[in-house]
Order: sequence, then structure tokens, then C-alpha cells
Amino acid sequence: MRDAVAVAVATPGGGRAGGGGGGGAASAPAPCAACKLLRRRCAASCVFAPYFPPGEPHKFANVHKVFGASNVSKLLQEIPAQHRGDAVSSLVYEANARVRDPVYGCVGAISSLQQQVEALQAQLALAQAEMVRLKMSNDYIVHRLKAARGGGGGGSSYAGSPSSMSSPKTAEPEAHCKATPELLDMVVDQPGMDDAQFWSY
Repeated sequence: MRDAVAVAVATPGGGRAGGGGGGGAASAPAPCAACKLLRRRCAASCVFAPYFPPGEPHKFANVHKVFGASNVSKLLQEIPAQHRGDAVSSLVYEANARVRDPVYGCVGAISSLQQQVEALQAQLALAQAEMVRLKMSNDYIVHRLKAARGGGGGGSSYAGSPSSMSSPKTAEPEAHCKATPELLDMVVDQPGMDDAQFWSY
């Protein structure tokens, strides 16, 4: 009788102990993506845990493939804590670029962006040059219009006439070679030219 009671009392207690042990195992935190990939125990002071959560295993996989887990661990330990997040983002970007382009990596992306910037700068320079040309043309047209209006107010006989604007030389025609005393002196003073030869023309 005493043995039956002892067994009945021991059985619920053992069940509670087993249940408590199971609950403790279920409440253990999941390892980070780095420790899970490396198949090691994730300690509370794991340097990878804040930056490689368990739900993003591919994030650390590329970094480990390109740089190596030991190198990344040493790098993060040498960097101040406030800058580790930026360092991890840079490592992830470079690793993903290297996986996509094993030859050039992130240098290929940077070169492509630089070419785009140069092309846009060239287009901007052309647009600015065109703006300057249009402004100069506009200023010239405004100046001509103001000059035409000013000439019309002065009572000129050619104001308002398109032909007068297109051909400004409308004065009375004059002889191209006008005999002046200076010209005659130059002709007379020519060496080897006597009076008979000169007046024969």
C-alpha cells in the first residue's frame, strides 16, 4: 500500500520536472545566421548576432564566401560599436556585388555610375550652351527692335521700311575712284613716267 502511494506521488512530480525541463529548452534563443552557418554555439557576446539575424541566412553566406568569417570577426572587433552597422552594410554590398560579378565586383557598378554621371554632365553642358546662345540671340533681336523704334522716332525717311533695314547702304552712289590732288601728285611723282606717257592716257 505504501509502495502504491509512493509511486502515485512520484509520478506527477516527475512529470512536472520533465515539463519544466522541456520549457527551458524551448525558451533558448535561436542562433544568429553566422553561428548557424558555422554550426557553432551562439554565445551572448557573439559579435555577429546584432548584424546577422537568424531570418537572413543569405546575408552572411555571401559575406563568409567572399571575406571569410574569421576576417569579418576581426574587422568588427577592431571597429567601434557605433560604426559596425555601416561596416556590415558595406561588406554585404561588396559581397553581393562580387557574387553577381566575380571579375569586377562593386568596381563595375561604380564605373557604370561614373559613366552615367559623365554623360549627364555632358548633356547639362550642352543645355547650358544652348541657353546662352538663345539668350544672346534674344538680346540681339531686342537691340535691333529698339534701334528700329528709335530711328523711327527721329523722323528718318527710311524708318519702318524693311528694305532699309536689310540694306543700310542706301546713300547716293559715288565714284569709286575720285581724282584728288593727293592722288594726282602720287601719279605724277611715279619714277620713269614722263608727261607724254601720262597724258597719252
